[in-house]
Amino acid sequence: MQSALLPPTDRSPRADLRRTGVACAALFALLLVLVAARWSPLMRYDRWVATGLHRRAVANPGFTHVNRVLSDWVWDPTTLRALLSLAVLWLLLRREWRLALWVGVTSAVGTLLQQGLKAAVGRPRPRWPDPVDSAHYASFPSGHALTATVGLGLLLWLLRRSGPGPAIWWPAVVLAALSVAGVGLTRLYLGVHWASDVVGGWLLGAALVAFSISAYGRLRP
Repeated sequence: MQSALLPPTDRSPRADLRRTGVACAALFALLLVLVAARWSPLMRYDRWVATGLHRRAVANPGFTHVNRVLSDWVWDPTTLRALLSLAVLWLLLRREWRLALWVGVTSAVGTLLQQGLKAAVGRPRPRWPDPVDSAHYASFPSGHALTATVGLGLLLWLLRRSGPGPAIWWPAVVLAALSVAGVGLTRLYLGVHWASDVVGGWLLGAALVAFSISAYGRLRP
């Protein structure tokens, strides 16, 4: 009798995704407010991180070149969108129209969100007398970090749906995690983003992927 009076708990994977999405979205909203308000402790921390990394980048041109290759070619948003486009093409060839459309729309929403927020916040990028790299548009949130989180998150989802064995799944998870972390760190090292830009890109991307996968599970026939 007592157990019947207890409220039901939703412990399904879809519910976990929703909670993850809400948590990431709430943290992003808080970070957005702090960045827009130019909260002094956050601004000082961003400047401290950026200054320290820029000194290292200037003093180590060889390692800086490696970071540029990773940032501008390997983990570039164009590269990641191309990988996702190949996945969408594969879904179309398998006649999984709904899933292909869902993945494509999620990726497009991510691009629109980051461009719209960049324009709305209008945060200037770090400026250096001796820059080691350059970037365009406003700074917050990081488009590289967001695109990597969305693109690789969706690719992992598609891989999971295909039922891979542990020998494939766990290396893919590790590679995706290292790539998402790596692309953010390279943008910081190259002095084209503040730390809060990268964290904002990660949070917004994670929220979008979590909401998208959860919603697809609800709408799927």
